[in-house]
Amino acid sequence: MKVEDLKFDSNGLIPAVVQDASTREVLTVAYMNEESLSKSLETRETWFYSRSRQELWHKGATSGNTQKIVEIKYDCDGDALVVLVEPAGPACHTGAVSCFSENLLDKTTTENTALTDFAVMLELEKTIRDREQDMPEGAYTTYLFEKGVDKILKKVGEEAAEVIIAAKNRDAEELKWEAADLLYHLMVLLQEQKLPLKEVLGVLNKRKKPSAGE
Repeated sequence: MKVEDLKFDSNGLIPAVVQDASTREVLTVAYMNEESLSKSLETRETWFYSRSRQELWHKGATSGNTQKIVEIKYDCDGDALVVLVEPAGPACHTGAVSCFSENLLDKTTTENTALTDFAVMLELEKTIRDREQDMPEGAYTTYLFEKGVDKILKKVGEEAAEVIIAAKNRDAEELKWEAADLLYHLMVLLQEQKLPLKEVLGVLNKRKKPSAGE
């Protein structure tokens, strides 16, 4: 199907659901017209049409939080799009990873409703990356980067051993804390090696797909 074959509404617009290509989390819902969709296909970054400003806008042009397009799908009627992206930062103008942070079924106030479970990992990755860049005095992450890869590897090994001990002791409370420590130090190691978390997730995603003949 070509762009011009899609079913745009009476205002020349088509809804676009933007999802993280790795996590499939819905980041935002926006609108595209033929021009913004064509520019999205050409640049491989998301362009939308603002109904309030009546103009095209390039996601991240000001904030730097661009969205690299991995795939654009259309539905069976050709009147809606799903855009799979690799986000360079938060999708929401509030600074949240996703514009969808509130739950009608759960009115309980949490410490940070803007963060989903996986978004916590993305937020941690960003914090660690910022620590390496800014090296704030007194921060534990700064200390690890100053000491270098050998220190980081040692901590990963120590925390892995603590996880094993907690698991052997059947101590769920201790295990969750030790597992959190292990994940944190592993994230520091990934940053030191300049290996994005999403590349690791990409490997897991490939592994879950059945091989030929299965």
